[in-house]
Amino acid sequence: MNAELLINVTPTETRVAMIEGGNLQEVHIEREAKRGIVGNIYKGKVSRVLPGMQAAFVDIGLDKAAFLHASDIVPHTECVSENEKQQFQVRDISELVRQGQDIVVQVVKDPLGTKGARLTTDITLPSRYLVFMPGAAHVGVSQRIESEEERERLKRVVSEYCDDLGGFIIRTAAEGASDAEMAQDAAFLKRLWNKVLERRGKRSSKSMLYGELGLAQRILRDFVGTELDTIRVDSRAAMDALREFTEEFVPELTEKLELYTGEQPIFDMYDTENEIQRSLDRKVELKSGGYLIIDQTEAMTTIDINTGAFVGRRNLEETIFNTNIEATRAIARQLRLRNLGGIIIIDFIDMSADEHRQRVLQSLEQALAKDRVKTNINGFTQLGLVEMTRKRTRESIEHVLCGQCPTCEGRGSVKTIETVCYEILREITRVNRAYDADKFVVYASPSVGEALEGEESHAVAELEVFIGKQVKVHVEPLYTQEQFDVVMM
Repeated sequence: MNAELLINVTPTETRVAMIEGGNLQEVHIEREAKRGIVGNIYKGKVSRVLPGMQAAFVDIGLDKAAFLHASDIVPHTECVSENEKQQFQVRDISELVRQGQDIVVQVVKDPLGTKGARLTTDITLPSRYLVFMPGAAHVGVSQRIESEEERERLKRVVSEYCDDLGGFIIRTAAEGASDAEMAQDAAFLKRLWNKVLERRGKRSSKSMLYGELGLAQRILRDFVGTELDTIRVDSRAAMDALREFTEEFVPELTEKLELYTGEQPIFDMYDTENEIQRSLDRKVELKSGGYLIIDQTEAMTTIDINTGAFVGRRNLEETIFNTNIEATRAIARQLRLRNLGGIIIIDFIDMSADEHRQRVLQSLEQALAKDRVKTNINGFTQLGLVEMTRKRTRESIEHVLCGQCPTCEGRGSVKTIETVCYEILREITRVNRAYDADKFVVYASPSVGEALEGEESHAVAELEVFIGKQVKVHVEPLYTQEQFDVVMM
């Protein structure tokens, strides 16, 4: 399947779209004002130690203190055997850090919502083929490299570069790499870590020692080993920077870089701009006539499948099964496109046949196989729901592009016109009992004002008779539907 990257660069924002088979599959957005900090290394100061939570808060110079758990203050345990992991025991947080202590930490999770960044002292520096682990003494190999012979070769080559400075993890992209390429990566990472150590000695607390690569460079680094046909960039400056980066680290991608000079914006290709807008909708139409309803909440994401206008050709069971199969592919795409993570509950249309349930699960697993983010499907529950998880690595596209609605304040619905009218009438009654006024003026939105002077005018007239005072309605065009004021005259 053809795959290409579209990279749109402006002074304030970088956007990268992953296109597969002519369809948008992933979109990554990084704004300069809110640039992600995962991978950044800081010299922080421990501000609080909480023994009851086995955690500490560390001030790294951000608005919110970052969170460091005792389990994240341990030696490297990636890609080591279970027997080796036994020796790493989580000790009491009070024995590991103290308040006021300077500590070198790395961000593993961006601040999300009200939560500060998540930290670790288990620092790693990634490059094209290797991940450097300062202070570690072993070499780990990615589990995705299946050939035992290749694993042994890579481990033998990289072991030569391990010293007192640290060890390495061999990434999946290293499969088939030459000895010279591995040596180049190892040397680069050691130079980088020496620079971090140099800055640590010179800089004060709450300062950054190392910043992760920009979005476009990170995407190219992480896409090594995938079948990319073209990388189109619409900025000459960004193109030059990416060419310099790829020539040093990913030379096979250099020839695939193209400067986009088309008349239409680059994200108008493949209808990418409109696809991003559609990714914010609750409802996702399926080609058959069915549809998905996707609701993202603080705790989880729920996905409901409906047959909609799809009536099928044979019988109801076959219609339901075909809709669910089509939905699995749409769900996998929407999870990647919207970058939905955490707990995900899928409510497939009920199927009576166990064979159909298993085939739907298999279809979902196959559709998720292309997802570079780790997913785990737990199967059907007793209620007929599918539970799954997807690792949260960054904010969803909805949280990046949208904010809280000023009218409903995040509820997702607004009070009806009738409800607001009756609230106004109750407010007038309450104010009349508490204060002495000659008459009342109601300031309300156009829709509510129209209702008070129209279908609810009889209720206003009855209230005037009840309180013995005049009630005037004044339309305020800038008011939202729920907004109103009752003024005494």
